[in-house]
Amino acid sequence: MKIIDRLKEDKIHISFEVFPPKTDAGFEKVIAATDAMAKLNPAFISVTYGAGGGTSKNTAKIASHIKEDLGVLSLAHLTCASSTIEEVRAVIENLKESGIENILALRGDIPKGMEFPNGDRFRYAYELIEEIRRHGDFCIGAACYPEGHVENEHKTEDIKYLKQKVDSGVDFLTTQMFFDNDIHYNFLYRIREAGITVPVLPGIMPMTSAKQMKRSQELSGTVFPRRFLALLDRFGSSPAAMEQAGIAYATDQIIDLLSNGVNNIHIYTMNKPHVAAAIMNNLSEIIKA
Repeated sequence: MKIIDRLKEDKIHISFEVFPPKTDAGFEKVIAATDAMAKLNPAFISVTYGAGGGTSKNTAKIASHIKEDLGVLSLAHLTCASSTIEEVRAVIENLKESGIENILALRGDIPKGMEFPNGDRFRYAYELIEEIRRHGDFCIGAACYPEGHVENEHKTEDIKYLKQKVDSGVDFLTTQMFFDNDIHYNFLYRIREAGITVPVLPGIMPMTSAKQMKRSQELSGTVFPRRFLALLDRFGSSPAAMEQAGIAYATDQIIDLLSNGVNNIHIYTMNKPHVAAAIMNNLSEIIKA
């Protein structure tokens, strides 16, 4: 089944994201976390490609396990900056052979020390999207940035490039994490005005530690509202309290989104099934309403 078909259903969908292990030794731990999350009945589970493509060899394996063994829709991430065009084509064929119907197409981070772009790699995500379209009947997702991509100076420019991606064959979008829902609502208004009509899944990150927060800000440049910073100041020194507060904050974001008609939510679980379970427990009756 394609994810776009599920997103069109008139009901609430909550999906999760997991990332492959950095080393082969951690594979079973990731599989155990994925198995636990599958029991929470998500709409789908996405599997990242890994920083610099370093863990990409396990993406198809985990995505196939989710689909074939767990009976849950899976979404395989695919980035192109870290791989040659021929390597990308080989991955697409591998996903096809593995029965994976859904791909999240990303440019990805440029590996350190690499001269980019060069002639044997795709430069932009839209080129990857076009390549995927040429190789099979996939459902294709892409990323979007409510606060603007860090490499684009102006939001109008960012939306222009997003429209180019969507027009290349994107079925749905997933946002980068954000912590102020008004940013998301404003973003939706601007992209709809620009003619981007595909479903948009807000990406919610349960921020459960001060270290995680610092790392996330370094990578994405996301803005933390004062309400969230106050939470960090008060509970950041207590891991257990910070985790509970982070779960509550993410739950509050999701409830607000659902209350405002946003039925499809994607949660960046950071491979923590107990965090995903806590959020789903908080939403147990809300999802049924």
